[in-house]
Amino acid sequence: MKPFFLAILIGAVAFFQPAPARADEASHRKAVESLFALMGMENVLTQSIDQMLAMQVQQNPALAPHQAKMKAFLSKYMSWASMKEDMTKLYMAEFSESELNELTKFYQTPVGKKTIQKMPALMAKGAEIGQKRVQEHLPELQAELAAEKKTP
Repeated sequence: MKPFFLAILIGAVAFFQPAPARADEASHRKAVESLFALMGMENVLTQSIDQMLAMQVQQNPALAPHQAKMKAFLSKYMSWASMKEDMTKLYMAEFSESELNELTKFYQTPVGKKTIQKMPALMAKGAEIGQKRVQEHLPELQAELAAEKKTP
């Protein structure tokens, strides 16, 4: 008789186990969505795309006539609507619900609000610095690649 009750107990545990996991996932997802709303992720993403495109056109003026098509392309594949679910999963994988709540508290502070406001410009300027460094040292890379090609 004992194995019968043990089987019922195991079955009951297995049956009821997913419900808390779903609840935890739902609250975890809600924490991510609250953080995104506070950060204005849709606006941040749009600003980042605009700044990235402007930087590309500035560095390569030949792209200027294609700017509208490039913006439409980026808006299609990098818009908040197209990326929200993947970004949500990413944040859920990288941050616990507790950490997300701490981030939310931080972004509600004056320094957190300033961080949100400055982040797109900082990212764009950081990318610009990186691109400039690569451009300055591109001949070195080209020489190394050319030397590698010559060596059997």
